[in-house]
Amino acid sequence: MITQVTGLSSLNPQKGVEQKVANIISARVIKVIIDDQNPETAKAFKDFGGWSTIGCIFFTSLNEPNPNVEFTSNNFALPLFPNVSAVPLKNEIVYIMSMPNSNIQSDVNETTYYYFQSINIWGSAHHNAIPDPINGNSNPESQRQDYIETEIGNVRRVTDGGTEIFDDDYRGTFQEKLEIRNMLPYEGDYIYQGRWGNTIRLGSTVTDAAIPNTWSSTGENGDPIMILKNGQHDEDKDPWIPQVEDINTDLSSIYLTSTQALPIDVASKKYDSYFNPPTSTKEFDSEQVVINSGRILFNSKNDNILLSSFDTINLNSLNSLNIDTPKTVIQSKEIYLGDKYATEPIILGDTFLADFQILLNKINELSSALMVPMSLYPPVGANSPLPLIATSVKGQCGKMIGRINKYKSKVSKSK
Repeated sequence: MITQVTGLSSLNPQKGVEQKVANIISARVIKVIIDDQNPETAKAFKDFGGWSTIGCIFFTSLNEPNPNVEFTSNNFALPLFPNVSAVPLKNEIVYIMSMPNSNIQSDVNETTYYYFQSINIWGSAHHNAIPDPINGNSNPESQRQDYIETEIGNVRRVTDGGTEIFDDDYRGTFQEKLEIRNMLPYEGDYIYQGRWGNTIRLGSTVTDAAIPNTWSSTGENGDPIMILKNGQHDEDKDPWIPQVEDINTDLSSIYLTSTQALPIDVASKKYDSYFNPPTSTKEFDSEQVVINSGRILFNSKNDNILLSSFDTINLNSLNSLNIDTPKTVIQSKEIYLGDKYATEPIILGDTFLADFQILLNKINELSSALMVPMSLYPPVGANSPLPLIATSVKGQCGKMIGRINKYKSKVSKSK
């Protein structure tokens, strides 16, 4: 029976009731159910409810450690929150509390264990696992010193490769990465941190901060900003020193700004097609959404991709703009090709070629007539075809001269 009283339970004792079992106890995670395939938890998956057990844990009390724990309802706990999944690692410490279960309508006294997310043992978003000494973990001296330093309140400072945070029988996929850093908070921030350098910051402009950031050069304190980031940038600092986002060197990020100017280094910044270029990406200090990554893909599975702008849409590339489609439609009053100063109208192909073909046929007839020696015609030339053909060619030429401006596109200009 678990009898440890710790943390929150000590703040809310039930008057007049003898507490034989603590409402909240601290415990070490020994197994986590994350699928139906793991041979170590496959039986528990089946016995404790199938797919509803995903994210559930088995635990052992810190006060009563047991190296030979069996999987029973006495050490089985469900996640406390249904909409937030923060699955702990083996050997992480969690709070366990006893709460009503799905049988509450028939028995209000029947309870089930639930767990809070992992306790911040190491002060690390990456992991907070600490091996159980009862299992005889053999850790390097430097790592044992890490644990001692942490217990007295110092930040854990792993400087070697000795990161044996699990027992020898661990068969999971988690590998400790020494370079994962926490995010540096600023006053008033909400920060959600994954274990692998993926974070969401609900922050603001912070002028004159002791440790500056890259988004507070404009605006006022309290102007909101949201930063979603995946993957951290490398720094020549000890890995236990917190990090601030860097839009240029983080692997992938999305910034939702209000008044912040972002020092983003864009791949191409030529705006030669503009008479009045847009504000520089580093100088724009109004609301915008900025996406930066090694590659960006927009894909519409069932419908359209719509790009709509109050002003202009700029497509800027260091190499080329490629369009592969069965049909391209451009509806515009004016189209300039080759240069913004283009003035040469594009020829209307079908209209021009129809008239041009007639002219060529007439010229061909005239050429054939001219190929016949004049001596073959009667002296007076009464039957000579030349005057008739010449008249026809002259008429076609005059017709084309009169239509010359109609061959020019009023929309497309080229240079």
